[in-house]
Amino acid sequence: MALARYVVLPLSLAALTACESEAERQADTVEYQMEAQAEQSAAASGDAVVAMGLTERQLLDADLVAEDGAELGDIEQVRRDASGVVTGLLVEIEDSDPDRYVQVPLSGLSAKEGTLGDIDVQTSMTSQELAALPEAPMSNP
Repeated sequence: MALARYVVLPLSLAALTACESEAERQADTVEYQMEAQAEQSAAASGDAVVAMGLTERQLLDADLVAEDGAELGDIEQVRRDASGVVTGLLVEIEDSDPDRYVQVPLSGLSAKEGTLGDIDVQTSMTSQELAALPEAPMSNP
């Protein structure tokens, strides 16, 4: 029976992949690459504080929340300028379909303790203001 489980999982994944369009597969590939770059960057920065008193790893683990605590999105990448200074955060907007990414500037952001003791990044923006931001490129320009 255990062997059947190991055979069924790859077949299930293959079936799901077959159902995706080419555009969805390309978007997934870009998203995986972006996440890998973010993880490499976080590992390289180690325990160094990069913004709002937080390390890059803490920022990547945080959710973007509104002032009332409502989740607005997931932080996917820390954005820097050419000199390496953090300028904003790439955020995947909560419940967007297809996934939509925006760059949120650091102004108006603050770190706060979340409901489960984790760290959230709070914004003064509303969900409508966040949604009105232009689509951000997946890679740091």
